[in-house]
Amino acid sequence: MKQQVLVLYLATSALDSQVVGWANYDGTGRTSPTTGDGDVPPYESGVHALRDGWRLFQASQLIPPYPGQEYDTSFMKHEFFFEKLES
Repeated sequence: MKQQVLVLYLATSALDSQVVGWANYDGTGRTSPTTGDGDVPPYESGVHALRDGWRLFQASQLIPPYPGQEYDTSFMKHEFFFEKLES
């Protein structure tokens, strides 16, 4: 079995919210390079990825902003990791 990994950054912590960023890693060797790029996200939401057979295996911890830092720029906090296993 070989693993494909899909990282989706969503607009909110809800799995059905809009994808705002993504990364795709293909461990099967079928694509080169192993990461995808483009202007259009591979899915509209995390739920759409689930419906296409991706398995959710990690979601980022929800951490509230510290008082006074609500509008600071930082990492994308609504990160979800998915995988597909291929023969």
